[in-house]
Amino acid sequence: MNATMLQGFHWYTEGNGTFYNHIKESSDWLQELGITSIWLPPAYKSSGGGYSVGYDPYDLYDLGEFDQKGTVATKYGTKEQYLDTCKTLQSKGISIIADIVLNHKAGGDEKERFHAVKVDEHDRQKNISEPFEIESYTKFTFPGRAGKYSDFEWDFTCFSGVDFAEGHENGIFQIIHDHGDGWEEVIGNEKGNYDYLMYNDIDHRNPFVREELSKWAIWYHDQIFFDGVRLDAVKHQSPDFYKEWLHNLRSNTGKNIFAVGEYWAPGLLPLMLDYIDATEGCMSLFDASLQRNFHIASKAGGEYDLRRIFDQTLVASRPDLAVTVVANHDTQPLQQLEAPVEPWFKPLAYALILLREDGYPCVFSPDLYGTGYSDKGKDGNDYEVFMPKVDGIEGLLKARKENAYGLQRDYFEDAHCVGWTREGDGFNKGCAVVMSNQDQYEKPMEVGAAYAGHSFYDLLGRFDHKIEIDENGWGNFTCPAGNVSVWVPE
Repeated sequence: MNATMLQGFHWYTEGNGTFYNHIKESSDWLQELGITSIWLPPAYKSSGGGYSVGYDPYDLYDLGEFDQKGTVATKYGTKEQYLDTCKTLQSKGISIIADIVLNHKAGGDEKERFHAVKVDEHDRQKNISEPFEIESYTKFTFPGRAGKYSDFEWDFTCFSGVDFAEGHENGIFQIIHDHGDGWEEVIGNEKGNYDYLMYNDIDHRNPFVREELSKWAIWYHDQIFFDGVRLDAVKHQSPDFYKEWLHNLRSNTGKNIFAVGEYWAPGLLPLMLDYIDATEGCMSLFDASLQRNFHIASKAGGEYDLRRIFDQTLVASRPDLAVTVVANHDTQPLQQLEAPVEPWFKPLAYALILLREDGYPCVFSPDLYGTGYSDKGKDGNDYEVFMPKVDGIEGLLKARKENAYGLQRDYFEDAHCVGWTREGDGFNKGCAVVMSNQDQYEKPMEVGAAYAGHSFYDLLGRFDHKIEIDENGWGNFTCPAGNVSVWVPE
């Protein structure tokens, strides 16, 4: 069956420990839709306690088990609920993709004094002070866990930088210690060197840190037996670290653990390809460039040339390592990388990632369930956001599960109406997909001589009529204005 990932959460997912039960209760439905893996949110205790989305990690060993940061449970639930949900999903053939955040730590338990130099926030290679002593929360002792699972304690030598210094204005302070001079080497020269992102930046040059993070990965695997990992903020970490970390994880578990990295560089395909080269192809990447193209196409409406939708995308350059997305928790409205795809275009975008032969598609949970939330925008004003369930999403998933197989023929000759067919593979029937960002169209396409004399119907219900396939395996396939139709054999 075609692999299909679900990002099972978003930035505003309901808290109060209800999430794990929600996913567990959805498991039969997700299996029926053809979801083969689910990316679950960071499951460890974060500095925000029961309110944290999970990207401010405090204690990687606390999966909702210990009374720390004002709570036992995380926002998503307790460790017991987490393990139970993972087992339920796996019993239905749905793999677990664990969210791994190893770029930084937050919420230190004690302050330490050490030397640092303040750097320019816009050019981290430029020092704007002489070395001086600062005090910051870089000591992590995890008193609530009291050494269970690991007695490793983090101190300032485990970090390359912080954004807080007692008695000073906030900024970026590069820590001076013996494990490395300056920042770690990263791909690209954005901000001079974009190693530092936020909080206490983990220094992966420290051999004790690398050893601890490798030990933790094996421990974590043995808790939930994940089959894949989503690696947060790899853009800000040394490629050499993840090569080593993934090698150790795979060799120690004896599993070819799937990995996808978040190297978010929309429109900057060369940087993503450089990262793939630097990591020797040991992980896939989310196709940020394709998501950007979807955003632009949806805003441009009928002015966009659909023939260019895959220009400068990872799925066109390295389809074997591309995880394709329409949206995620960072691109949704009111978030840091906000780049929403307009609702009218989402059925087209999902057809483009779900029903073609290249890429590993990841569906965003609000697009499957629908959601609404409120938050402040970048202008400081309050906004209400409604994200409706994508029109036809269940039909598109059904078509991926049952019909998106075999030889693909592309018909991308028209700027405003493109299509393709899948011939099927002997076990699964094929399909014909046609979409328009302007008027209703009819496009002649070949589905294969095996379908001669067969009738195709519109799985999404856009049209009631049938399309007859001629003796040469061709049919004239219709799509509605500004939408997509998926035609499958009766």
